[in-house]
Amino acid sequence: MSLPVVIVGRPNVGKSTLFNRLAGRPLAIVDDSPGVTRDRREAAVQLGDLAFTAVDTAGFEGAAADTLAGRIQAQTERAVATAKVVLMLIDARAGISPLDHDLAGILRRAGLPVVLAANKYDGGAGEAGLLEAYGLGLGEPVPLSAAHGEGLHLLLEALKDAAAGEIEPAAEAGARGAEPGPKQIQLAIIGRPNVGKSSLVNALVGEERMITGPEAGITRDAVPIAWSYAGRAIRLIDTAGLRRQARVDDRLEALAAADTRRAIRFAHVCAIVIDGSVGLEKQDLTIARWVSEEGRAPLLVVNKADLIHDRRASAADLARRIQTSLAQLRGLKPVYVSALTGAGVGGVMARVLEAYESWSQHIGTGPLNRWLKEMSGKQAPPMVGGRPFKLRYIAQVSTRPPTFAVFANRVAPLPESYLRFLANGLRDRFGLGGVPLRFVVRQPRNPYAD
Repeated sequence: MSLPVVIVGRPNVGKSTLFNRLAGRPLAIVDDSPGVTRDRREAAVQLGDLAFTAVDTAGFEGAAADTLAGRIQAQTERAVATAKVVLMLIDARAGISPLDHDLAGILRRAGLPVVLAANKYDGGAGEAGLLEAYGLGLGEPVPLSAAHGEGLHLLLEALKDAAAGEIEPAAEAGARGAEPGPKQIQLAIIGRPNVGKSSLVNALVGEERMITGPEAGITRDAVPIAWSYAGRAIRLIDTAGLRRQARVDDRLEALAAADTRRAIRFAHVCAIVIDGSVGLEKQDLTIARWVSEEGRAPLLVVNKADLIHDRRASAADLARRIQTSLAQLRGLKPVYVSALTGAGVGGVMARVLEAYESWSQHIGTGPLNRWLKEMSGKQAPPMVGGRPFKLRYIAQVSTRPPTFAVFANRVAPLPESYLRFLANGLRDRFGLGGVPLRFVVRQPRNPYAD
């Protein structure tokens, strides 16, 4: 990660709005409600001729350590501990509060370079708050409007001065990063609320990177984390829990759910986390179907395995539910873990790599057509529209997900039952268990048609 600039401030001063403005796209959920941001998130930024990593954090509230707000604040403090420059934001229209003074005191004692910015300074509307900000003892405040992009040139100069040359020029950073590395794997951790997704992320990366607790729905944003496993670059994405659509009646929850669906859409592998003490529920099946529909590589992670009384019975029930309710992901095998104790967590990433390789696999045309001949011999395609349907040959036309063109004597949809027959045969023969497959039916071009 390039030099981190951590954005701090009390709730609702516009930290996430500024973060999105610096990132150049809406990465963080923004709402008028205070306390929307909980986990910290990062984005590579190029501001003028500077390149750095902006880190968005939750609002500083001075809460007790044993509360959710206190755990959120501890996450912000961990982010500040990694900073080389801190960007403290105040609300110029609201003026300075006691919390602003408390936070300023903490930053002064930390001895870090601090840039003080007075946000919501639209058209001079926050002049009084700007003048008050001098009393924080953090130097000259920068007037800006994150919502409208005003004052960013002043912010750029202040960051340069605060970093004293530590923030590297964007051109140099780009030149050093131009050399291609191994393919980065996008891994989304998804599931219902309170199944232990954030606990699993923390167990994987080996630090309290995400806020956890007994409260359901702590995570709101889809939070990406740059990480590596066995020398492989991983972009790990923790997501908000997905409830049934009929139960989502809160605007913030709806935004969080949309953020999670977007994370699924752009992931390579989706680790579907379920609560092993409860078993596979209807919403778990719905989430797995979304993964299949998006063509992502699935991995089923059974968390809280330490709470399962009869592992054999649980595994048998799970296999039966997958067989009957997730035919499109036949062969999907679970990995049992306890994110709380760490049991089984070490095997998760090996399974992620297996899922990614299967999802990326390309099968040669020769083996495919020998297989197709065997399958047609076992079960000929059914009549379609009262006419025979003959399969000529097959070829894989793309990967991620594996997609196959089946050339036939005519173009018509193959019955769903026969497509399942072919898909299951492919999974068994070529090791594609649990991988979503796609088929298109084509008719060979007639060379004499013209």
